[in-house]
Amino acid sequence: MAKSNNGGSRSPSSRSPRAKQASSAVATRGRTRAAKKVNAAVVEQSSAQLMSDNPKVSKNGGAGGKTRGRKSAAKSAVQSVTMLDENNGHDSNGSAVGAKESTSKKTNARVSSGKRSRKLSIKSGEVSLSSKDLAKLNTHRGLLKMLKSKNIKLKSVLAEMQYEEELVLLQIELVKMQRWAQKNGKRIAILFEGRDAAGKGGSIRRFTEHLNPRSMRVVALPKPSEAEKGQWYFQRYSVQLPSAGEIVFFDRSWYNRAVVEPVNGFCTDEEYDRFMQQVTEFEHMLYEDGIMIIKFWFSISREEQLARFTSRRVNPLKQWKLSPIDDKAQELWAKYSHFKELMFSRTHTSFSPWIIVQANNKKLARLESIRYVLSTVDYGSKDSAKVDLFPDPNIVSRYHRNSANQD
Repeated sequence: MAKSNNGGSRSPSSRSPRAKQASSAVATRGRTRAAKKVNAAVVEQSSAQLMSDNPKVSKNGGAGGKTRGRKSAAKSAVQSVTMLDENNGHDSNGSAVGAKESTSKKTNARVSSGKRSRKLSIKSGEVSLSSKDLAKLNTHRGLLKMLKSKNIKLKSVLAEMQYEEELVLLQIELVKMQRWAQKNGKRIAILFEGRDAAGKGGSIRRFTEHLNPRSMRVVALPKPSEAEKGQWYFQRYSVQLPSAGEIVFFDRSWYNRAVVEPVNGFCTDEEYDRFMQQVTEFEHMLYEDGIMIIKFWFSISREEQLARFTSRRVNPLKQWKLSPIDDKAQELWAKYSHFKELMFSRTHTSFSPWIIVQANNKKLARLESIRYVLSTVDYGSKDSAKVDLFPDPNIVSRYHRNSANQD
């Protein structure tokens, strides 16, 4: 029952039109304030969702990229919730917006199904990378991140990159040198000697990698046949000497008889003595005939040789390099050193000197031996070289009779 006007409440039906209009306005303002709070929460949550779904938006461009990503996410979220404002807190179907959580889910679903969808990985989806995509991946930051994830030392990677870059520049100069030799009919013989596993073959490969095979040869002779044993010792090497415009790389040479053969008993004392008497005369004849001879000795320590032998035994791609002679190399180390020093003292001449290469570090040995050849041969266009052509004296040096044993 309704009470009197002197202090009681009125029934809804007894309210005046003005009171009803005021009550409706209050309710509308309340719903508007609630909708604005919900919209702000939705914008923030949608922005965070989009940034996590698309890391590229947050990473590209630094702080500017992050700002653009947030603005884009906020714009999408605002567009999604604008309909709620226009319907005074109701969606298009007339359902009331009851809580922040339900509104946020609807907005996120709308955004994820619209322009921005979650990216697929290359393995899980059919994704192809263009050259532009690969260029974007090739950044300093991306490289550093990859190296850290693989637990790789950065210094070793930088050293490898520097080695490869310098090697290419030196090989370009080798190509120039070969063209000069072809044009001028020069003959160059480069001898690679040293203990087993000293890195002779690897260095030769870097020398010849980009040279024209038509005017270059690599000579690695096997043990002499029965017919060759009855010939003059230098005869089978003489036919391998370079012709006009040609460069020949000897992976071991006639100096087998100076060290390897006497150490392992493959020649008699008389054959050894005859060779030591004739070798300087043989090389002097080659020098007088115009053949340029460069004699390298790759020097390694006993410990380094053992480490390389061990690596070859476990590496199926290098096991072919092992031989019965290699198995005795460590045992006969002192004997090798003795005959090596005799060879240096008796065959080191002004027209055919021995060049000692410190080869414990393979990569440095390769670079500096190439550098020595380029510095020795007076080929044209050396002034235009983009790399230093003077070898490191701590790696490459001429043999000196008063110096201590090299290895």
